[in-house]
Amino acid sequence: MEPEEPAGETVEIRPGARYRCPDCPTEVVVVKGEGRGRLTCGGTPMSDPAAVDAAPGGASPGDGDTEAATLLGKRYGDPGDTVEVLCTKAGAGPLGLDGAVLSVKAPKPLPASD
Repeated sequence: MEPEEPAGETVEIRPGARYRCPDCPTEVVVVKGEGRGRLTCGGTPMSDPAAVDAAPGGASPGDGDTEAATLLGKRYGDPGDTVEVLCTKAGAGPLGLDGAVLSVKAPKPLPASD
């Protein structure tokens, strides 16, 4: 028998879904992906913004490692390129999905205007 997952551990991954970290100001919106998964920020499970009040005095992007911080307006994707989220509020990070770290996606080059 498999152990039960704690409530709030997995979330519905679908385009347009919004999630917030309870420990820092990080908020994301899903751009691409389907199914269920464990979306985390700094190892803490993220959940629906309506169900979570951001902890006052939580970590901010300036606290600690800037390499791990979530950056406003950046898109993050999983290694298999099956899920993509957009950061709508910066925070301490890093973002993860089912144990895999989500990395910043490179912007797509614009076509030449010659």
